[in-house]
Amino acid sequence: MPLTYEEAARREIERWVRSSGPLWQGVFDRAMRPVDWLVERVTPADWRAQLDAAVARFLETLHDVASWTFNEQYVLEAVRKVGVAADRIEALRTAPLERLDPVARGFFGQHAVLAALEGAGTGLGGFTLAAADVPLLFGINLRLIQQIGAVYGFRVQDPVYRPLVLAIFNAAAAGTSEARQAAWREVSVAAALLARGASYQGRTRDFVREQNRHLPRELVKNLARRKLGQLIPLAGLAVGAGINYVFTRETGEAAYMLFRALHLEHRGRR
Repeated sequence: MPLTYEEAARREIERWVRSSGPLWQGVFDRAMRPVDWLVERVTPADWRAQLDAAVARFLETLHDVASWTFNEQYVLEAVRKVGVAADRIEALRTAPLERLDPVARGFFGQHAVLAALEGAGTGLGGFTLAAADVPLLFGINLRLIQQIGAVYGFRVQDPVYRPLVLAIFNAAAAGTSEARQAAWREVSVAAALLARGASYQGRTRDFVREQNRHLPRELVKNLARRKLGQLIPLAGLAVGAGINYVFTRETGEAAYMLFRALHLEHRGRR
């Protein structure tokens, strides 16, 4: 008996959660472990805590900035083109998944190309412009997450969704099954709370505090590893464009899989 569209989607999501990133990324991560160990041992704990707090505030600010560019009507017009009549984002939580999926995937290319152009421009400037590249890239990717979340009926530009957005973002940056499983667990918590009309605030206050303490630094570290090649003279343009394009596609894929999971689980719990 053939699977329904939603059954096939569930299996696809489960395979994605269990899978790890590309082989080259695993090799690179293992090569960087001595550096990570040295940083943990040499740098003072209070300095790392201050860095974590600063990065968390930085990501929160970028999340808010990205939300300013969010356009609800743009998303609603996109879903209307595929036959989904909705006058507000929340109404999309009950829309057929097979109608929403193509709309969500359509946002991948737009943002990936924008990120590639931005990466090419900053890649020409070596270290100086590479520093400016990261907040721009993060802003583009956070906007992509917000738009994909909206397609499935969730206003994740709201501050209460930051733990979920950070978990999705880190799943893309880390590219590991552990990061994907952590994000999937956060999706389950969000679905359970939203289905019974409660406010989503992360698993617990302690979890949110713990996540905000460590996850932002891990996210930045994972991306920084990839972007080291952008500092190579003359190669920076190509490397910057390529890495930004791939990273944004991976962010889109992570958001796509996890918001589909949230959509399905929320409907199943209602």
